[in-house]
Amino acid sequence: ELQLVESGGGLVQPGGSLRLSCASSGFTFSSYWMYWVRQAPGKGLEWVSSIDHGGTNTYYANSVKGRFTISKDNAKNTLYLQLNGLKTEDTAMYYCARDSRGNTRGQGTQVTVSS
Repeated sequence: ELQLVESGGGLVQPGGSLRLSCASSGFTFSSYWMYWVRQAPGKGLEWVSSIDHGGTNTYYANSVKGRFTISKDNAKNTLYLQLNGLKTEDTAMYYCARDSRGNTRGQGTQVTVSS
């Protein structure tokens, strides 16, 4: 059974940092591109970042480029998202996903940016 379990969210002040993790199981993690998507209150799912199966190539939404960093450790079956320079508009539930639309995703971890 496929499982994606996110962790690392929390409450942080503007300008702060967080590191999100996503532990995966039930599929061959090293063979898949992986994604982070987010959903702000009252809005739809938004693609944030992608990484190829080997972890070599990464892609970011313009809204987070230069502030967020995606990475994956295939030996640990774990996906990461480093969030730096957080802004209030980054407040959302963050999900790791196996597709860019977030159809196959975990339960999410809440990130709240507030002073």
